[in-house]
Amino acid sequence: MNKFEEMGVDPIINRGLVDLGYENPMPVQELAIPILLNSEKDLLALAQTGTGKTAAFGIPILQNVDISKKITQALILSPTRELCMQIAGDLADYSKYKKGLNVLAVYGGSSIDTQIRGLKRGAHVVVATPGRMLDLIRRKQTNFSSVTTVVLDEADEMLNMGFRDELNGILAETPENKRTCLFSATMPKEIAGMARKYMNDPEEITVGTKNKGADNVSHIYYMVSNKDRYKALKRIADMNPNINGIVFCRTRNNTQEVAELLIQDGYSADSLHGDLSQAQRDYVMQKFRRKNLRMLVATDVAARGIDVSDLTHIINYELPDDPETYIHRSGRTGRAGKKGISIALVGPRKRHSIKHIENKLGKQFTRATIPTGKEVCEKQLLHLVDRVNKVEINEELIGEYLPDVFKKLENLDREAVIKHFVSLEFNRFLDYYQDASDIVAPEENGRNRNGRGQSHASKPGDVRLFINLGKMDKLTVPGLIGLINDATRRKNIPIGKIDLLKNFSFFEVNEAHVDLLITSFKKVHYKGRKVNIEVSDKAPSYNQRPSRRGGHSGGGRHSGGRPNYGGGKPSGGGGRPSRRRSF
Repeated sequence: MNKFEEMGVDPIINRGLVDLGYENPMPVQELAIPILLNSEKDLLALAQTGTGKTAAFGIPILQNVDISKKITQALILSPTRELCMQIAGDLADYSKYKKGLNVLAVYGGSSIDTQIRGLKRGAHVVVATPGRMLDLIRRKQTNFSSVTTVVLDEADEMLNMGFRDELNGILAETPENKRTCLFSATMPKEIAGMARKYMNDPEEITVGTKNKGADNVSHIYYMVSNKDRYKALKRIADMNPNINGIVFCRTRNNTQEVAELLIQDGYSADSLHGDLSQAQRDYVMQKFRRKNLRMLVATDVAARGIDVSDLTHIINYELPDDPETYIHRSGRTGRAGKKGISIALVGPRKRHSIKHIENKLGKQFTRATIPTGKEVCEKQLLHLVDRVNKVEINEELIGEYLPDVFKKLENLDREAVIKHFVSLEFNRFLDYYQDASDIVAPEENGRNRNGRGQSHASKPGDVRLFINLGKMDKLTVPGLIGLINDATRRKNIPIGKIDLLKNFSFFEVNEAHVDLLITSFKKVHYKGRKVNIEVSDKAPSYNQRPSRRGGHSGGGRHSGGRPNYGGGKPSGGGGRPSRRRSF
């Protein structure tokens, strides 16, 4: 008898749990399951995402269902389609030996007629998103008169997503004498108010400390200037060859831009944001779950409800305003007892946010420096050697070819073979990083409080160019790099120092590329505006404003620091070398 049976779990349900490898209940399960099996009390559970909540409420629901009655007996509400489908799938797995038990997932973006037929056939347990569920209620396609249990999963997320009216409408259709279970990662005033309104003297359980991050997640931050943010992201990814994580951005535009740059530079990445259709979203998530993608770039809203196991990293490309949002992000890694890493790229004006998050987390961040090109190369090279050392050799498949291979290599000794192999696999990577300058933290880089660089000598051979687009045009550093790549149809132009100002911007390139850039941009438009690029003879005062037609003060070349490449090849060769292998 395992611990689930000791808690009173039916052997039929426990058999399904054993098949899934469940042996010892997680803390929230150990607390919740006995309450829900042995009493009729309401339950208010405070537990972080990924702590095993589905089994905590799902096992008792499945055990208490009377399969002889073809009526809905339990309703579970979740904030997103992905979480809804995941819960329904988990419940089906738990109950696979309880023959005749029907679980129905109800969500938007799928055929409502099919879902109506499922309800009419008699779904014992309905897992639904609030919007689609209320739609079905208004169409009078539901009968919740026999519902004995209602679960609000990720209740704080449902309120954050604006589902208050939907929840009120749905709960009004359920019997007054039902049991209500509310699971939430945080306990804001709105959740406390909902508990008072819909629950009757609930039993309260808390797993961990309120709003505290998971103990097995390490928190690291890097100080970076905005122009170095994307370059820092690439180095972090390269320093972690087995990365499987989510990169969080604040806006859908930044999400798309960062994902496109990663894809252009050869990374296994894609984006997830509100502009995607449901079919596109499903396709991206399918690739990510199968690990065909190693980095998913997402907004907080788009990522809600995503539950992907074995995430190694959460990267905060931009910090959220709310510390609790950071806690939600970081809680997606380090699950099921595994270690996880949450990384934050912090601009000079956001340093204070780390302290606020630390207070909420109850944990300290570790400050780290962006890896140098040498460190990245060493990490990648040793990773490659480890993969070679651990590769499984199938003598039957390769045996007949080996004599010819040995003959081809007979003039090379062991050391030479190794050198040739490493060079073949690694030369492009070494070329990419060999001349790359270090990414220095802003306060160590001579930046003033406005985030603008102090005067240093520019790299010989660089030319400063003016472009008539700036922050007012919603231009970003990744956006400018992408615009240059698109206009020139090349990804091997190294971009040096970038200054994004309000109405216009400056960037540095080697003089060998100036004519190509000016020619390529003659017919380029950006968001309906004609783009103008000119050689800047002198950097104007930051208080000066060129005309919107592109005119500006000039005379003498701008002096800037050693070029900091915001994208493209740091050594002067362009975008990330092509990769035939995953990280």
